[in-house]
Amino acid sequence: MNKVIVLGGGAAGFFAAIHAAMHGAEVTILEKSAKLLSKVKVSGGGRCNVTNVITDPALLVLNYPRGQKELRGPFTRFSSFHTREWFENRGVRLKVEADGRVFPVSDNSQSIVDCLMAAALDHRVEIILNAGVDEIIPAPNGFILKGENREWSADSVIIATGGRQSQQAYHWLASLGHHIIEPVPSLFTFNIPGSQFTDLMGLSVDHVRIKLSGTRLESEGPLLFTHWGLSGPAVLKLSAFAARELFERKYDFQIAVNIFPDMNEETLREKLFVHAGENRLKRIRNSKFGDLPVRLWERMVELAGITDHMNWADAGKTHINKLISNFSALVFHVSGKTTFKEEFVTCGGVDLRDLNMQTMESKKVPGIYFAGEVLNIDGITGGFNFQAAWTTGYISGVSAAKKNPDR
Repeated sequence: MNKVIVLGGGAAGFFAAIHAAMHGAEVTILEKSAKLLSKVKVSGGGRCNVTNVITDPALLVLNYPRGQKELRGPFTRFSSFHTREWFENRGVRLKVEADGRVFPVSDNSQSIVDCLMAAALDHRVEIILNAGVDEIIPAPNGFILKGENREWSADSVIIATGGRQSQQAYHWLASLGHHIIEPVPSLFTFNIPGSQFTDLMGLSVDHVRIKLSGTRLESEGPLLFTHWGLSGPAVLKLSAFAARELFERKYDFQIAVNIFPDMNEETLREKLFVHAGENRLKRIRNSKFGDLPVRLWERMVELAGITDHMNWADAGKTHINKLISNFSALVFHVSGKTTFKEEFVTCGGVDLRDLNMQTMESKKVPGIYFAGEVLNIDGITGGFNFQAAWTTGYISGVSAAKKNPDR
């Protein structure tokens, strides 16, 4: 029987261990801390955003700033469809929310934790806590894994230790010949000290476009005003796709927010003038344009230099032009970032060029496999990071179990 050791007791590690055991391997999970599945527990505000409703691999990969090209093949083998099927077949009822995110009907991440723990128990996966590994030594018939005053042997090793905040944390993998892409934060919100919108905290806009000044990088989606700056899917998506650019700028940059992204400036101008004509005797502050939240409209009017008692008939071209300018490209100076909830996501890790993506096996050290955020893979918010964990966990587990221990 092939003996497989999985390093890491997170989502990817558990999924890899379960599938290795399902395919006949003797499996042990080594978790360096005293906690299992900790990220699963806190994700999605404690509800666990299991995956996304998108099933087409060609569309699914578009949500990964890193790993987009490489994940297409793996997603044909295990997509979000398979994830939902797997959990539901094990008694976890799932639901799809309006934005495509998939959660357990219970709205409790414990449902996912219990399912994974039960599957591991059913397939006799051994779990050892407080078992950190400092070194993996290739041996004639497998590997020796060394920790503090402890040692284990294995035919195959699956590394699912998660993302790390420094390149030094990957030194033990680099020592085996793997190339490490420097890890930097991904998936974060924007801090805007002294913002004129701080008092609008909690207010959201359904659809905006955000562009990173000086680049072609932009994103679309809902926007949320917070007491520290800006958040919401549009911000988080831009933070992921621009992660390295923003790191290099030391998180000091400008963005332009288009509040009406479905209209070009000419169309916006025409519609605004029509609105002004139809409401010429009404106070501008009290006759908002479009479907903007009232408080945001009032702030935009204020920023355009329009007084509380000014009617549309009294507004000059200067006022109208300022409104249009702010609607099309409201500029914010961002200085700093804030981690999105408790979910720390990194861009960086083991270079995917060091792997056979059909098996998740290392090209540098045959018999070693990888899964999850330890790889240079990260997705935007919406269940995509967990989907990458399930997919790479499944493939690495099946592949490691089938590996000939007498290589």
